[in-house]
Amino acid sequence: MIKRAFLKLAGTTALALTLGTGAFAQEVTLRMHQFLPAQANVPKNVLVPWAERVMDASGGRIEIQHFPSMQLGGTPPQLIDQAIDGVADIVWTVAGYTPGRFPRAEVFELPFLMTDAGDMSAAYWELVEEQMLDQDFADFKVLGVWVHGPGVIHSADPVESPEDLNGMKLRAPTRVTNKLFTNLGATTVGMPVPAIPESLSKGVVDGAVIPWEVTGALKVAELVGNHTEFEGNAIYTTTFIFAMNKEKYDSLPEDLRAVIDAQSGAEFSRMAGTQMQADDGPSRDLALDMGNNIITVSAEGAEAWRAAADATTAEWIAEMDEKGIDGNALLARAKELLDKHNTQ
Repeated sequence: MIKRAFLKLAGTTALALTLGTGAFAQEVTLRMHQFLPAQANVPKNVLVPWAERVMDASGGRIEIQHFPSMQLGGTPPQLIDQAIDGVADIVWTVAGYTPGRFPRAEVFELPFLMTDAGDMSAAYWELVEEQMLDQDFADFKVLGVWVHGPGVIHSADPVESPEDLNGMKLRAPTRVTNKLFTNLGATTVGMPVPAIPESLSKGVVDGAVIPWEVTGALKVAELVGNHTEFEGNAIYTTTFIFAMNKEKYDSLPEDLRAVIDAQSGAEFSRMAGTQMQADDGPSRDLALDMGNNIITVSAEGAEAWRAAADATTAEWIAEMDEKGIDGNALLARAKELLDKHNTQ
């Protein structure tokens, strides 16, 4: 009887140890913070799947808690500092929400450079590895960088030429895009994405430039009836940063750092950009179903837009030179990397 009782106890202890190395073996909890609702495309199709892959690959030793819509407090422009200061462990943010802070990343926001978001995201990651890890991004661990699909002008009145922007109050996402659309004749207003619906509904702005993919979550097609696209190269895109607190990353055991690294980097960055562009389709279809007017500026028709765009690029190069960064060399390298990673 004593032997059987001992064996039963031993078996129970072994079962507890087995469970302890599985679902209950969590060693670290990471808080992931970002500015969009949980049901928006980027959280749903990029960020949460990334977190799930990390948790699965860690064998349950890492738990990642997702805090959408700025639930940990603060405003979207504060996200990168939240990652640096440890308010959050992981953040996803727009590089341009802190204007001028990441000058080298701005090269990929220059007008009429992008044809494919996945290709540009791969080029962006390589430039990060070459020039930004010890410069722009030295204060945090970079998990991924990418851009969205072609930028689109969403407006109350139709926009077919630059002249149609004269006097229009237009939301733009970053310093570079604000400069671009100001040069095109608009009165630009900078604001984070979550502020767009209220600003459109109250007439604070007459339009906004954002990719199609986020318009569904923001109900933009219900607020404006016109959408202007560009054939061929996109008029603009926006650069994103997916970052982790450096001290938190360094504190992890080597094998758990390896888990995070395996799910991050070049392949993940390309995938994220590709996914964002793929998510343009359903939101665009929704606008069509609502009877909205979609204007496509042809490659020939875009020449008038390119003239103002060239001025924006020249101004940006001069600004980089003033910062001690060779703007022409940086743009040339970005174009080389875009050619290298081109899959079109």
